[in-house]
Amino acid sequence: MSDTEPTKLLLVDDEPSLREAVEAYLEDEGFIVKVASNADEGWEFMEQETPDLVITDIMMPRVDGYQFLEKLRDDPRYKGLPVILLTAKGMTSDRIKGHNAGCDAYLSKPFDPDELVAIVKNLLSRRETVNNTSENNTDLGAIAQQIAEIKTLLGQQGNFKTTPSPIKIDLTPREQSILNLVAEGLMNKEIARRLETSVRNVEKYVSRLFSKTGTNSRTELVRFALKHGLTDIG
Repeated sequence: MSDTEPTKLLLVDDEPSLREAVEAYLEDEGFIVKVASNADEGWEFMEQETPDLVITDIMMPRVDGYQFLEKLRDDPRYKGLPVILLTAKGMTSDRIKGHNAGCDAYLSKPFDPDELVAIVKNLLSRRETVNNTSENNTDLGAIAQQIAEIKTLLGQQGNFKTTPSPIKIDLTPREQSILNLVAEGLMNKEIARRLETSVRNVEKYVSRLFSKTGTNSRTELVRFALKHGLTDIG
């Protein structure tokens, strides 16, 4: 398997010509792009696989981009997911509405594809920086406490009665292996060394595990995994 996995984007737009053009341009830039013609299709994809970033049109039938964005932000799995809104509107009031709904960037049609790519790369870079800073600034005592709590959970594993997950969880083989190592109490640097990969790549996968399970810390992640039988570490 490749050391780094291509970044996955979800594009939601009801205009076939624009959707196809943007998809082709982003794929040329090295991204994996999944497309949906409306918000309902977009949500179905989200339920199957969490992307690294979402690009969505605003003016769509039935469920518009604002409503789709609000639904994403109401779900704990997607609260921190970068979202770019595309619209033909350029009014300040519309931009304010988009930002209030929780979008990370706003781009009016017609737009330069290079600008969209720049925004995508900037948001992804910013998200990685936040994740890196969060881990680097974590107090060593807090890390030790998390590991101790995880080991306590592992010691109690026999007492855990597994129940079906309340949300659909589909893990890739690499995500599963990293979840197992997190459950062992390993931090990102140790996991990277064990899997012979980069710390940055491990951070990306741990972030995806948080998103897929709706958790915010290693302890929460391991507790969730044990409770719902997602790891066989014992």
